[in-house]
Amino acid sequence: MVSNFRKPKSGSRCDLVASLIEQLGYVGLLLILFLAGLGVPIPEELPIITGGVLSHQLVLRWWIALPVCFVGVLSGDIALYWVGHHWGERVLAWRPVRWVLSPAREEQLKAAYRNNGVKIVFTARHVMGLRAAAFLTAGIARVPFWKFLAVDGAAALVSVPFGFFLAYLFADQVEQVLADVHRIERWITLGVLAIVAIWVTIAIRRRGERP
Repeated sequence: MVSNFRKPKSGSRCDLVASLIEQLGYVGLLLILFLAGLGVPIPEELPIITGGVLSHQLVLRWWIALPVCFVGVLSGDIALYWVGHHWGERVLAWRPVRWVLSPAREEQLKAAYRNNGVKIVFTARHVMGLRAAAFLTAGIARVPFWKFLAVDGAAALVSVPFGFFLAYLFADQVEQVLADVHRIERWITLGVLAIVAIWVTIAIRRRGERP
């Protein structure tokens, strides 16, 4: 069924994700995406691509798997937001949380949210390693929930179908699909860093020009 997908060079993590989704179906797909959204070290793209490949192989139905991917992605984001919103600073005392959100990163994100909250939520959705910290901080910084959900949902409508259908259409070349997704993500990350650098430079110059 998934012999073309689970190659030795794919790695044990890829094999485990593929096996769980194959055995548990849509429930496994939803669960893995939810855990990935909470910051568990599973690239979010991996279960999405797995769902696309298994849909191509008729293990899953694409018209069910794609909405499940979307719901799974948003469920983890929403959970992090509400944890930050309701428990705020108390959560930051937990050691596992500090692995994801260090004090320095927390202060940087808080300062950024005050001026560019919507842009940060949209951007973080596409940057692995920043998502969990950014969405937790969105709750702590009291970003309105409707705004958070609208922006995060819009960003997910871009990234989730892209990865899913890329895998669905090119399932026989899944190794290349994985490489392409990670390559695109690296370029997005570089773009985000460049934009942030420009914002900081402009802000510093404007402050320097003020009397």
